[in-house]
Amino acid sequence: MDEVDIAIVGAGAAGLAAAEAVAASGLTGVLLEARDRLGGRAHTIPSPLGPIDLGCEWLHSADQNPLVAKVEALGLTIDKTPPPWANVADNPVFSAKERVAFGEAFQALDARIEAAARDGGPDRPASDLMDPGGPWNPLLNAFSAFYNGAEFDQVSLHDYAAYKDTEVNWRVAEGYGTAIAGLGGKLPTRLSCPVTMIRHDGPRVELETALGALSARAVIVCVPTPILALGGLRFMPALPDKLDAAAGLPLGLADKVFLTLDEPEMFAAETQLYSDPHVTATGAYHLRPLHKPMIEVFLGGAHARALEGQGPGAAATFAIDGLVGVYGADIRSKVHVLAETHWAADPFAGGSYSHALPGHAGARAVLTAPVDQRLFFAGEACSPNFFSTAHGAWLTGQAAAREAMLALS
Repeated sequence: MDEVDIAIVGAGAAGLAAAEAVAASGLTGVLLEARDRLGGRAHTIPSPLGPIDLGCEWLHSADQNPLVAKVEALGLTIDKTPPPWANVADNPVFSAKERVAFGEAFQALDARIEAAARDGGPDRPASDLMDPGGPWNPLLNAFSAFYNGAEFDQVSLHDYAAYKDTEVNWRVAEGYGTAIAGLGGKLPTRLSCPVTMIRHDGPRVELETALGALSARAVIVCVPTPILALGGLRFMPALPDKLDAAAGLPLGLADKVFLTLDEPEMFAAETQLYSDPHVTATGAYHLRPLHKPMIEVFLGGAHARALEGQGPGAAATFAIDGLVGVYGADIRSKVHVLAETHWAADPFAGGSYSHALPGHAGARAVLTAPVDQRLFFAGEACSPNFFSTAHGAWLTGQAAAREAMLALS
């Protein structure tokens, strides 16, 4: 297929949503994916303990999430067990009194950010709203590292406040990545086919790919922002506004370490633990997710980048050392490394999910705007209110496809 009506670049949630819409339209199309699999940053792998999600895992705002019905239509299992975030495990390093104090500090910061956003003042770092010298600032920054992929000084106040969440969070027992990949197959697809150049100065749009040239009437671009900002995908003529917008929406980092447990009964299922709640360079430990004999450890922000920089195994070592710091040296022989992620080093991602840098709260709208009604953009970074989520990406893919099809009509 060297000539199509619509070419879609990137087979993550946004690209798959666009592909579904184009396939149903009767127009010709093709889905081009650099990886050897579908799903992008949604990636489930098998393990001796069952499927585990290396990337996105939670159906956020599940009571309104359009992917819930699609997951169920695939015959997959929705698990509605509440998330562990508000169910901190009893442990010797974070007392009940401290947990209450941290919760109050978090609610106060959140209220100040929301109030500042409503006031409509200039964009600035969300860290400006932190209590100077507040004793819980390190853990608040750790929260931001998990939630945004970056500490609050790297996060736009107005963008952070724009995110919408009903706080209903469900999981897919067979894996979120399994579900997203299962939504493929609606359109002819070329895997292991990175697109390096999109030329839009002629009567048709020309794409240079690893499998040869392709011509289209319109293109929907669904790639992570670092691929645009760092020139992994180039445009001719150049699109400096798009590159600037992408640079203002970098992917933060949230890595995971999965540990198996020899004695799972020593931990309450579906609870959370911080290895050290008094520092930012800490881990968030999800104890026995879905009641499995396993711990899922989250590492975020600058700390996660530093661990990736130390090479494979560094994150797992840190995660196990953190457990030893809480439960003593005996725990070391009872946990074993199952898997470890390195999303910053992933050549087709460069991180986990987008956040707007301070002063760049308007970048999502700039990134999303079509070019000459022939180039359209989608992905979680294009979502004004559901960024950093798979369902946000899905909705932008649907919207971009509608715009492209309308333009061609």
